[in-house]
Amino acid sequence: VQLVESGGGLVQPGGSLRLSCAASGFTFSWYPMSWYRQAPGKERELVAVITSVGDKLNYADSVKGRFTISRDNAKNTVYLQMNSLKPEDTAVYVCSVRRQGMDYWGKGTLVTVSS
Repeated sequence: VQLVESGGGLVQPGGSLRLSCAASGFTFSWYPMSWYRQAPGKERELVAVITSVGDKLNYADSVKGRFTISRDNAKNTVYLQMNSLKPEDTAVYVCSVRRQGMDYWGKGTLVTVSS
């Protein structure tokens, strides 16, 4: 299993970013996918989850109405569209899949929200 995130960077408050996570090594379309984030000095936080076919989405209260998770099963990719970014959204964002009882993680992509 390999998960590779991209799309992070420095953005001003109120700005937007779109993160991508390219998956390989497993049948992507069979599994729900998740985005987590970890800010400096804080515990890892579940941000969003999408079912295998994308029909159900769940979000942390802190990002509801601002972030949108989506997936393209033909491209084996899950996305996180982040709008109205706030300084408190600064973190390393990581995608994850639970497969056969094991959790797999990418290395993450850093998002910094600062003026």
